[in-house]
Amino acid sequence: MCAALALLSVLLAGLVGLGALKAQWLDWQPQLALAQPWRAFTAALLHWSPMHLWANIGSLFIVAALGWVAEVPRALTGAALAAWPLTQLGLLVQPELQHYAGLSGWLYAAIGVVIVHLVWNRAGTPRWIGIGIGIALGIKLAAEQAWMQPLQVVAGWDIAIAPAAHASGTAMGVMLAALITAAHRRGPARSGARLAPRHSAALRP
Repeated sequence: MCAALALLSVLLAGLVGLGALKAQWLDWQPQLALAQPWRAFTAALLHWSPMHLWANIGSLFIVAALGWVAEVPRALTGAALAAWPLTQLGLLVQPELQHYAGLSGWLYAAIGVVIVHLVWNRAGTPRWIGIGIGIALGIKLAAEQAWMQPLQVVAGWDIAIAPAAHASGTAMGVMLAALITAAHRRGPARSGARLAPRHSAALRP
């Protein structure tokens, strides 16, 4: 899935650069959420600059490597897939953010899935690593203060960032992964067995 997202992002950047598509047809705009629902998908693939694109693609493969090492199970693939559009839908709580594009929200969602897996389904050192990642992520989100303003200018970036997307993605990833894990335990795994750690198709490079 990560490789597919990277390829689609590069392809979309090429089409926009050539003028075959216009960014305003694809980015997230809250007032068009119901009338043009495809934007919940295309916004994650659209980027505002080459720096934005390649930084997110690099981060994409780092997160994929994290999921691989954490042995995220295939059962949680659905959480990562559902987080793709739902991360943008979560931005409806921040209506002042009139335009949004980029993979960063989904990346935070994927990290949320990894955290839930490590804390809930693993034991010993992996669980403590998951707790540590969760604490670090919580500190970062608190420092970004997504509730204060829709966009923030960060030194070294040629675009403004949208902290609300990071918060939305994290919330969606954690919520969906927790729901799937809980459903798995209520179903065939009534004995309380954890999800078997297997490498995830969604999070692998």
